[in-house]
Amino acid sequence: MVAEPYVESEKLISNPSDRSQWTERAQGLLSWATSIWVLAIAFIVVTFAAAGPLRVWDYKLNRRWLYLFEPDLVWFVQHILDPIAGQAVCLPVLAITAIVLSRKRRSWRPIVFAIAVEAAFYLGIGSLKVLLARPATTLHDPRFFQGGLIEIGGRGISYPSGHAAEAVLIYGAVAYLIATYGKVSTRTVRLLCWGVAAVSVNSVVVSFALGWHWATDLIGGLLIGGVFLRLLIIADRRRPDCSV
Repeated sequence: MVAEPYVESEKLISNPSDRSQWTERAQGLLSWATSIWVLAIAFIVVTFAAAGPLRVWDYKLNRRWLYLFEPDLVWFVQHILDPIAGQAVCLPVLAITAIVLSRKRRSWRPIVFAIAVEAAFYLGIGSLKVLLARPATTLHDPRFFQGGLIEIGGRGISYPSGHAAEAVLIYGAVAYLIATYGKVSTRTVRLLCWGVAAVSVNSVVVSFALGWHWATDLIGGLLIGGVFLRLLIIADRRRPDCSV
């Protein structure tokens, strides 16, 4: 009679092995969702949708929302939050991280990786922006191949969003370098991943609230940034070491 309540209470307590199984499943699902093939296919789907059925929604959602609801926050958002994912901030962060880790590990690999990341951004993502030639929101035309770098400059290369792509690619590269070459704890790696996610969300929310990008520009930027980050990580792990 006394043992029965004890047995029942034991069943109510979650088994540590059950929690570890859930953790493994969640990690496996996250790894699959951020795999290169899933990200690449998702980018292609979003691109075709942005050029077709989602074009109407891009137009309807395009407002300078922050100016309408909280104009007093515009300066702070534009000059403090927005530059976080810009080259003026993320490039020095990437460069300092790569240099410090290269000296610490006595290897050129972090520096080479950082250079490859910048090349991927300008040559890879930059080429897509020029090729797709989507006008900025200020021109009120969400169609592709209607802009162009030569014809209207920076206002003609809206898709995919450079800031959203940088948030994932550049800061993701920083997190990868620290996790791989910095000999840090699992908790630190987890915090770095959350930091990359926070910067990415900030980039999307800021650009959308200021009306600087079509909604699908931002989604496409996140996806293509993830694609190039995955490609560079795979290449780095397969490349032999190069000591200083």
